[in-house]
Amino acid sequence: MHLRLMAVGDRQPSWIDEAFAVYTSRYPRQWKFRIDQIGAVRRSRKGRSADAIAIESEQILDNLGKDEQLVLLDQKGKQLTSRALAVRLSGWQADGRDVCFVIGGPDGVSGACHDRADFVWSLSQLTLPHGLARVLVAEQLYRAWTLACGHPYHRD
Repeated sequence: MHLRLMAVGDRQPSWIDEAFAVYTSRYPRQWKFRIDQIGAVRRSRKGRSADAIAIESEQILDNLGKDEQLVLLDQKGKQLTSRALAVRLSGWQADGRDVCFVIGGPDGVSGACHDRADFVWSLSQLTLPHGLARVLVAEQLYRAWTLACGHPYHRD
């Protein structure tokens, strides 16, 4: 199984990139993890966010593999404990398909992206900056893996 994160937005502060790298460098090699960044569509004051959502979502869908599992990050999704995420991660691994975690643009994603999602995951009911969401996803995937393999990183 390969894991990847597809995120709209290509410029992040250096501390985001550094924190993200700390966790992803700990991932098991067999995940062959990578991040794919999609440039956010420029919004203007008079521009319609629906147009930007449509363009960004089309790029997301175009970059997904036909059989790839899509886990969409969305504030309205299902919240999980770290242990529940570890169980889901084990299930995704048992399924054998690659998994792509998607963080949409500042205005979200289209209905077509939601419809294509195999699972919609909420990190929090709080509104998070997209860069911070990247770091949280990276850390929680690492934590889930350590829980699944009995590593002492997680403490209850």
